Formats: sequence, C-alpha cells, structure tokens
Amino acid sequence: MRFNAKDLVQLARCPSGYFDKEGKLKICRVVGDEKLIEPRERWCRLKGNLLFLMKNKSSDASEVVILERCWVVEFRSKTGVSIVLKFQSGEPDLYLEAASKPDCESWAVALGEANSEGLQNKIQHLQRLVMEIKEERSSDEAQQFLPTSQLDSLGEPQFTSIQRIANEPKLEFSLACKDLVAATRDRKLNTFIQVSVVHPAEHILTRYSSTEIVEGTKDPLFLTGVTFPPEYPIYEETKIKLTVYDVKDKSQDTVRTSVLPDHKEPRADVGRSFLGCATFRVVDLVKSKEQQLTLTLRTSDGGKTVGTIEVNLVKMGELEEGETDHITADTQDQKCALVRECTATEGLSGKDNLPSLNAVLRNPVCKLYRFPTSDNKWMRIREQMAETTLSFHVPKELINLHIKEDMRRNQELKDLGELAPHWDNMRKSVIAHCDQMLSMYQDTLAELGKHTGSSFKSSCSKGEKTLEFIPINLHLQRMHVHSPRLKDALYDVITVGAPAAHFQGFKNGGLRKLLSKFEAERRNTGYQCIYYSPENTAKAKEVLSNINHLQPLISSHADLLLSSASQRSPDSLKNSLKMLSEKTELFVHAFKDQLVRSALLALYTARPGCVLKKPAVHRNSAEEGDDVQHQDHPSQIKRQDSIPHHSEYDEEEWDRVWANVAKSLNCLIAMVDRLLEKDDISNIKEGENEPSAADSKVLHTGDWYEQLYPLVITLKDCMGEVVTRAKQSMAFVLLQELACGLPQCLMLTLRRDIVFSQALAGLVCGFIIKLHTGLHDQGFLQQLHTVGLLVQYEGLLSTYSEEAGMLEDMAVGISDLQKVMFKVIEAKSEDFLPIITGRREHYIIEVQLPAKMFELLPQEIKEGKLLRMYPVLFNVGINEQQTLAERFGDTTLQENINQENLELLKEYYKLFTEKMPPDCLPHFQEQNDLKGLLGSLHQNIQAKKRKNVEIMWLAATICRKLNGVRFTCCKSAKDRTSMSVTLEQCSILRDEHQLHKDFFIRALDCMRSRQTQGALNESDDPETGCLTDNKPTSRHFYPVALLLVSSHLLVVWLILSLALLLAKYQ
Repeated sequence: MRFNAKDLVQLARCPSGYFDKEGKLKICRVVGDEKLIEPRERWCRLKGNLLFLMKNKSSDASEVVILERCWVVEFRSKTGVSIVLKFQSGEPDLYLEAASKPDCESWAVALGEANSEGLQNKIQHLQRLVMEIKEERSSDEAQQFLPTSQLDSLGEPQFTSIQRIANEPKLEFSLACKDLVAATRDRKLNTFIQVSVVHPAEHILTRYSSTEIVEGTKDPLFLTGVTFPPEYPIYEETKIKLTVYDVKDKSQDTVRTSVLPDHKEPRADVGRSFLGCATFRVVDLVKSKEQQLTLTLRTSDGGKTVGTIEVNLVKMGELEEGETDHITADTQDQKCALVRECTATEGLSGKDNLPSLNAVLRNPVCKLYRFPTSDNKWMRIREQMAETTLSFHVPKELINLHIKEDMRRNQELKDLGELAPHWDNMRKSVIAHCDQMLSMYQDTLAELGKHTGSSFKSSCSKGEKTLEFIPINLHLQRMHVHSPRLKDALYDVITVGAPAAHFQGFKNGGLRKLLSKFEAERRNTGYQCIYYSPENTAKAKEVLSNINHLQPLISSHADLLLSSASQRSPDSLKNSLKMLSEKTELFVHAFKDQLVRSALLALYTARPGCVLKKPAVHRNSAEEGDDVQHQDHPSQIKRQDSIPHHSEYDEEEWDRVWANVAKSLNCLIAMVDRLLEKDDISNIKEGENEPSAADSKVLHTGDWYEQLYPLVITLKDCMGEVVTRAKQSMAFVLLQELACGLPQCLMLTLRRDIVFSQALAGLVCGFIIKLHTGLHDQGFLQQLHTVGLLVQYEGLLSTYSEEAGMLEDMAVGISDLQKVMFKVIEAKSEDFLPIITGRREHYIIEVQLPAKMFELLPQEIKEGKLLRMYPVLFNVGINEQQTLAERFGDTTLQENINQENLELLKEYYKLFTEKMPPDCLPHFQEQNDLKGLLGSLHQNIQAKKRKNVEIMWLAATICRKLNGVRFTCCKSAKDRTSMSVTLEQCSILRDEHQLHKDFFIRALDCMRSRQTQGALNESDDPETGCLTDNKPTSRHFYPVALLLVSSHLLVVWLILSLALLLAKYQ
C-alpha cells in the first residue's frame, strides 16, 4: 500500500477533537500466545481506519496501523479485559490493554467499526431506515384487533387425546429462504434472519427475535421459528419485517457481539453483511388460503432482488403432506427438525385445570420441534420448561411449622417443674440455645416474606444464607409427543439442584456422615445426661404429637356427647359415643409403652428430692440391669445416690393413672347403654299408655345429661392427669437428646431441616403435576391409593471433594421424604396452593383441587385416605471429578446408596405386583419386562463399573413403567442435568415413538442448542439467574462438554496439575 509519510505525520499532530477516539493503551506484538515484548504504554489516536501509536501525547507517531482485513478479539479475565487485533495477512497480532474495563470495551467497539466495511454497514443501516420511513408514510395507520375467532384459531391445537389447559400463542410461523445471492460468486452464505415488528400505533421498529445461523447454503431452512405469546399486542395492520444477514465468520460474529458493554444491546450489523429484507402484514399471513407467504428479498434501496423468503403459519397438531414434501425436498444438510420458541403454558385438560395448575407453574418457556419417524412421517414435540411457585411456598410453610413446633418444645421444657441443680442448669442451657435457633428460623421466615421477583433460586444464589431453605433451579421439564400413528404421550421430569446445605459447607462431610458420627459420640456422653436411642427419641416426639392431637378431639367429642344427651337424641348419642370411644382408645394406646414409665422414673430422680418406694437393689442385680436396658441410661443410679431421699415415688402409680382413663370410658359406655335401654322400654310403655309428648320430654331430658355429666368430667380429669405426666416425661427425654449434643444437635437439626425443605418442595411439585396428568387414568389413581407413588431421583453428583458431602445430604433428605403423606382435598376458595401440617417426624401435604377435578378421583381418595410416597435415589457421577474419585478416591458412598435404594425399589415392585392388576401398567409395558429390568439394574449395580450410566437409564425406565415421578439432579441443575434430560428425551423418541435413526444426533443437537430468541438480557434468563462472560444463557437448551471425558486425558491433566501445585508451594 502506498502512502505519504509527511501527510500521516501531519495528520497525527491534529487537535484532539479531530480524532474519533484517543487515549492511553498498553501495546505489544503477539505471535501465537507469546508476547514478543512486555506491553508498553502508548498514546493512541484513531481516525477512520488509521490507528496512530505515539510515545506520548505531544510526540510524533512512531507507528501507524491500518485497520483493514482484521478483526477484534476480546479476552476477559478476573483482573481485567484486553483486546487483540488479528490480521488476515498473517503478521503478528497487536495486543492492547486499557486501564479499565469500560475503556477497553469502548476501544473494542471503536476498532471494530473503524474500517471500510464498518462504514458500508452504517450506510446500509441508514438506507434501511430511510426505506422504512417511506413505507410507514404510505401505510394505513388504522388499528384493528384481530377477530376473536381468528385469534383463537391461531394457536388452538388439535391433539387427539391430550387437551390444553392454557392459551396458545397468537401467532407462530416458520421461515425458509431460497435462491439467495451472495456478494461474490464463490462465497458460501452463512445466513440468519432478524425479525422486527412495526406497531401501527407507534410506527417504531422493534427488534423481536432472530433465527439461528445456517451455514453453507443458498437455500437455508431455519430451525428456529417465530412465536408471539398470548399477551403480545398483535393487530391486523401490524407489520413484521424480516431482514436476512450473511455472517462472514460464525465464531467471529459470536466474539464480536460479546465485546459490547453489558448495558448495551448487541448491534445487528457488527461482523455481518446485509443481504436483503422483506415486510408483510399479519393479516396477509393469517387470511392467505394456504397460510403461506412467499416474499421477495430486496436490497436496502429496493432495487435489486437477492432471493425469496417463505413464511409458513404453524399450528401444533396439524400434519400436512405438502409440508412434508417441501421439507424432504431440501438438501441433506438442511434436512432437520423445525424448532420454534414460545412462552405459552401447556398442560392436561380443559379450562377447569387452569386455576389449580397455574397456581403452581410460572413463566413457562416452550420449544416446538418436528422430527421424521422411521416410516418417513412427521412427529411433533413440544418441550416445555416452567418455574414453580412451590420453590418458596413450601419452605415458608415448613419453616412456619418448625417455629411452632420449637416454641411448643421450649414451653414443654419450661413446664417440667422444679429440677435438681444439675438438671436445671442443663435445662437453662438447652432453652437458651433453642431460643437462639428459634430466632434464626424467625429471621429466615421474615426475609423470605420480603422476597420478590423470580419464583426460583438461581445457582449463583446457592450460598446465600437467607435462601438456604429454597431448592436450586426447581423446574418442570415436560415433553409432549404427537405422533401420526401412535397415541400422544407426556413425559415429565422435575429438574432441581441437589438438596444440600450449601451455606453451611461440606468441610466435615454431609448429613450421612455427620449423623453417624454424632450418634456414636452421644453414646459416650457418660454422666452428663441420659442416653436415649434415636428410636426412643422419635417415639417420645410421636407421643407428644398424639397428645396435642388427641386431647382436644376427645374433649370436643365429650362435649358433643353431653349436647346429644341434653337433646335426648339416641342416634346422635350413639354416634358421639362411638367417636369418643375411638379417639380415647387411640389415646390410651399411645401411652402403652415402657418408654413412658422409664421416663417418669428418670424424671423423678431428677427432682430435688426423691426415693423409690420399692427399695433399690445393688447395681449388679438382674432387676437393675433390666431397668437400665429399658431406660437406656446406665448412669441413672449414680445420680440417684447423690440426691437426698426425703420423698417417695410409687412406680405403680402411672399404671393406675393410665388405666383410670380406660375405666372412665367403660363407665361412660355402660351408662349410655343403660340410658338407651331404659329409653327403649319407656317408648314401649308410652306406646301402650300414650302419655303426652310434653310430659315425656320433661320426664327424661334432665336425667340423661345429669347422669352423664359427672362421668364425662371424670374422664376429662383422668385424661388431664395422664397428659400432664406424659408430657413432662417425654419432654424430659427430649431434654436429654438436646443436652447430649449441644450445640451440634441443633446445628444438625437445622441442616436436616434445610435439606428436607429443598427436597420436599420438589416432591410436592412432582406430585401435583403427576396428579393433574393422571386424573383420567383410573389405573394410576387406583395405584396411588392402593400402593403409593414411586419417586425416583437421578443423581449426577461425584463422590469427590464437596460433591461427596452434597450426595450425603441429598441421600438423607430424600430418605426423610418417606415420612411425608399426601391427602387430596376439595378446594374451598380460589387459593389452590398446598397446605402442610404435621411435625418433623410426620408431615401431611393437603393438595387442593377444584370441585370438577375432585369429582374424578376414586372414593377412597375423596374420603381422605393418606397417600404414601416411596422415594429412591440412584447416583452415578459422570464428570471429571468422578474420574478422580474412581482412580484415586473412594466410591463406596455411591455404591452403598445405589444398593440400599435398589432394595427399596424391589419392595415397591413387590407391593405393586401383589396389589395391582397387570393391566394397570402403561401402554408400552409389553416391550420390556419389569422383572427383567430390575434384574439388569441389580447386575449393573453389583458390577461396580466406572461411570455406569446404564444404571440411570434402567432406573428411569422402571420409574416410567411404574407410573412414578422422575427427578434429575446435579450440583446446580444446569449442565449435567440438561445433558441427561435431553439425552433421555431423544432416547424416548427413538425407543417409544420411532424417531428416525439418522436423526437421533440431530434431534439431540437441536434440543441442546442455545436459545437465539432475540437479545436476551441477563435478568430475563429463566435458567441460571446470573451469567458469566461467554456462558450460554439457558439450562436445557444449550450444548456443554461431553458427559464422558476421556479418562486418559484426565490422567494427563491430573499429573500436570499436581506438578504445577508442587512447584507453586515449594
């Protein structure tokens, strides 16, 4: 290139305002990844396509860089941002580093536009704006809404067996181009279409979305379509503009658009070449006979034709032969699935389901595909992902229950009465720690009450203390398959981050290890407190729960009995007595345990003064050994010797007090029988003598009430005395549990509550979705109340480092779900959110359904039968950390978890086969035998093969065939979860719906492709909640690294890493 040196020197000396941009940059030349010299500070001035490099602001230019045939690459790091100018000529790259990140980004944009190509793009952009202004001036400005019937028909599906529960998108269409003309003859086009909307009222061009880039063809068939959600304001006169661009380098385009500041929208014309554009009105597409438009693409000046673009209206469920012929006629490279994005919710049946399901699901994001089957037909798949309000609702309800339960426990500890100094000091210490923990729960609940915004917790928030009870990335992933010859089917997977206490960390392991270690330490507490086994502690909590539940019920039924007596109603009296007898028998049975008697004796020895009425024998006697065995506290006699003996304790007194309740009830029953018998005799005599009704009423009304009232009072008094003694004895047992492990006991309880809260939120979501899906499946409903619901968790955590602790937390949390029971009730209001009742050892989830849906349930469920859950967890680590664990660590944890849960799965299958008829299995049960699948699963678990993903596939298949609920979990429910879910979905399409074998990989890539729907803001990302530089923005729709990384490469990487670490710390 020829130039005049004097003119360039003179140009470099111009005043500052003359240049496009100037400032200080550190500059050096780079060959490959090696810098030739250390970066030196230079004063840089940019004018047009010339970059002047000067030692300082007042000196002459030492070098001039011509910014042609080069591109800008940005490198980000934790310390800052740098730029590299790469030249097509092959000369060394130019490295530039600014003082701050914003300054560097502004330089990147300026340098990227500082060439003749950038100037040409600006001119074309201005020409397009002029053309749009001319079009708008000549257009009709009238606003008309689309007719309601047409709007309804735009998105109304026609599935054969599955009905919709929500509004469909107003408008959806697919795009394809033909005969595109390249700028040069040998140029292979890499094209995409940008979709913009011109609203008739505003006359403003708004960028709406864009397709993916299709490479190397002049007839691109775009996989990504366009959809307008129900709330989008579409009018008849709304114009849609389609602009076709040619991307010169797909990778370069990705980099160049990433150098813009975060607050700026990526430019459409950076690194791209404008080919042509076309505009159409919505009414033209909707009212066209074939629901298809063929538009001519023209250049910005409107003169030259560069090809055509086809717009096809899309309706889910309609398979047209002509459409099939058109797709298969394309080139082999373009023969793939049609994809379109949408934001419409989809579900099971009719408008009646909308309120209840919409109360649970939020912000659905959908994709629609069509794939060829093995018989050359088209099947359509709608993939939906939705958030759930249960992510916050369930934890808040659960924390509220914990607060109430802990407040009752603290009050029961205070009501123990006077204790000896040792025990009193222990009680004060326990209450002080419990009050601190109670305050923490209350603060957490208050903070959650203030939460607004997203209805799920993103992965970057997993370490926040205020959100530690909330599950990570809890979503519903649904695939709805519509095949031309097969029955429609729904496949649901709940995706969630592994339930774990991330804020507390995993330095000492997870719950599985911590609980085992804590229990061993408690056994060796010695003199400080009395040891009660976990079973006895759980039994004490159950007794207290039964007391709190049954005592008010018995009092209520006793009052109803007296009310029936005052009204002299024999039938009502019989019913009241029956209910009273049933509840009282349950009450008496609750205390029929040696634990209560031994706890009463232990509590007596803790009083300031005590002595046994029956003289105590020597410690080595057989009788004392028997008592110690029942009471689980060998240090009791030692403590007795140090307490003054100035009072008496009758060990048989509890038996008398407890038996008095049953005796009082028997007396009450006998009195009612006598009264009813006398009433029958009186009725016979009255029939013979026929006295007046008024005289008869006066004769008998007072007798019944007066004779029953003393017996009812006696029953209540006896019950009250039993309650007082039992509450104090069981509270004393709980005092020992807490005192033996302060403060670790409370911290473990907190950790377990956190993990359980996350697991329960997912379980409730899965149950509600499964219930809505199976409302019309009588076999599933029978299975639900006869056997229970199988809940299968697929874990993808490694057994290395922190993830091993997460797996331990997850295993305990999922196991704790066995104590959860579900109950379906009819909703009495418009609030359909589930109601949670119970305590830490037993929870009941009441799921509310609208009246019309509730009527579809079997009588057993409508009568309030509790529905059992059978959770199982199978884990297979699949990342590089698992390779380290398998080669240098320990995988025993994973093996033990899989073996234990295999036994649980076998138990469920045994119950299923015993109680359910064979025809209740899903329609594709004939293809595989469940017993054979269980055998294969057993063999794979016993084989102890490295990264045996066959375990996951077998467990998932068994779960689907047993009408279970599927969960997929990894650390944050993003990368590994998305890979697993998409692989499972494509495998189902291949095995169950005849997906063409040649399209399996293409279908998988399509489901994993990054969302390209417009310029997505970070705050709008429904998956991750936060983004890092150059990171894909969706969870289930983008490609990540392969699941199975080469073990040999990992070993090399490990050796190099260890060498670097040793060198660093030496």
